[in-house]
This record gives sequence, C-alpha cells and structure tokens, in this order.
Amino acid sequence: MKLIVISGRSGSGKSTALDVLEDSGYNCIDNFPTNLLQSLVHNTLREQADKNSHLAVCIDARGQDLHRFSEILLSIDRMDVDCQIIYLDARSPTLVQRFSETRRRHPLTDAQTDLRQAIDAETVVLESISDLADLTIDTTQLSSQELRSTIESRVINKSSTGINLLFRSFGFKYGVPVDADLVFDLRCLPNPYWLPELRALNGKDQAVQDYLSQQPLVGKMLGDISKFLEDWIPQFEANSRMYMTVALGCTGGQHRSVYVAQTLSKKFATRLESVLVRHRELGNL
Repeated sequence: MKLIVISGRSGSGKSTALDVLEDSGYNCIDNFPTNLLQSLVHNTLREQADKNSHLAVCIDARGQDLHRFSEILLSIDRMDVDCQIIYLDARSPTLVQRFSETRRRHPLTDAQTDLRQAIDAETVVLESISDLADLTIDTTQLSSQELRSTIESRVINKSSTGINLLFRSFGFKYGVPVDADLVFDLRCLPNPYWLPELRALNGKDQAVQDYLSQQPLVGKMLGDISKFLEDWIPQFEANSRMYMTVALGCTGGQHRSVYVAQTLSKKFATRLESVLVRHRELGNL
C-alpha cells in the first residue's frame, strides 16, 4: 500500500496537489484528522484485497494531535506501508497576497489574530510535519498548472528506485528557494552580465555557455560540486532519501546558475533514473 501525506501552510496549493493525485487514481481525503491516520491505514489494509492501493490524505494546521505526528508515522511504517510526506510552502508575503485576492478566511485567524500572524503561526504548528517531509515544494512562483506538473513529475511519475534529483537555478536577490536541500553559491564566478553582448541572454543560450565553459573557475566549481554529489548521494540513498533539491544561485538567476544547473543535470542524468532541472527566474519549471 502506498500512502502520501500532503501538508503545508494554507494557500500553498495543497488542494491542487490532492486533485492531481486523485486524477491519478489515489483515494484522497482532505482535511484529515491526524489522530485517525493510523486507524485509516489499518482499516484500509484489512478491508482491501489489493495491497497495492494508493491513498492520499491532506493534513493542515486544524488537525488534532499534530505533536504526535512522528509517533503516528512510526506506527504506520511498522505496517509495511510505503509512506511519503509532501510539504508545500511559499513565502509569507505571497500567501498573504493569495488570501487577499481570494478573500478566503484563514483557518487560524480570529479576533486576536490577523492574517499575517496566522500564516506565521502555521510554521510552528506544522513543524512536526515539515521536519519529516520527504519532499518540500516551494510554490511561491508556481502557477496552478506548474504545480500540477511538479507533482506529476516528482511524485506520481517518480521511479520506484533511486533518488529523485532536482537541480534548481535561482537568483539570491529574490531569495533562497524554501525547498532547497543543498544550496551552492555561484556568485564568486565570472559574470556574463557585465559583458554587453551577453547581458540580455541567459545560461541556456550558446554564447553564454561558450563563455562560461572557458572560465577555469567555472570548471573548478562544476568539478567540486559534482564530486560532492557523487560522494554523498549514495549515502542519502542508503538512508532511504527519496528526493533531493540542489539549489544553485547567482545574483539574478539568469546566467551562471542556469548554466551550472543545466550542465550538472546532463551529467547526472547519465547516472540516475530521475533527474530534473528547473530555472526559477526564467519563469519555467
């Protein structure tokens, strides 16, 4: 039996993620009480002859016994269930904007708690789940369709064996992605932005690639990051790690980070089954 737990702060896209799983054949339950999760899994295993059934539940800040989540999860692991925890999040100002646009009421707001306070409070309330997440997805700059695509590529279509590795380029001036497991700072590398003929291009353009490939520091950085990942990915896999997001940042997320992410993804795609590359500041996944 496969169980996926969807959680995250309100407005981060949990309903969209659950809809994608439902469309893919999962039996889905929204706003599920944490304290009933163990019983749900037990009864599903007992009543369904098909032990390959797929179940997904969404747990939010309204759930009871959230502080017992790790204990409940351990009991489920003992049932020989393939359980994955997917945690969705976005920057607080983005969540405030989404609520303001939809005019929905945040579940934690009351006469003493305004919207921003409620959103910040969720971080603490859901800490017991976010700390155990197998995959964290930053939806700050994702449209609904882009989030659907992310769930499909990283969760539903994930290879059953091996780690799912994502290289994400970004610009430090716009903040570090909240879903990053490893962050590498590339701002010390030669910057094509200062060359007028390359400024309007990005790291996917051949002229920029030719320039960066000729820089010794870029080659050394690529070699060092590759060596680090080659040494440590097997250790993460041995520890049952299913997902890893490697964030590569430069100043604006247009040239150096894009080039390095592209180069690393091509290299590791020859060694691992599930390798993806996404460029946050280029406006695509």
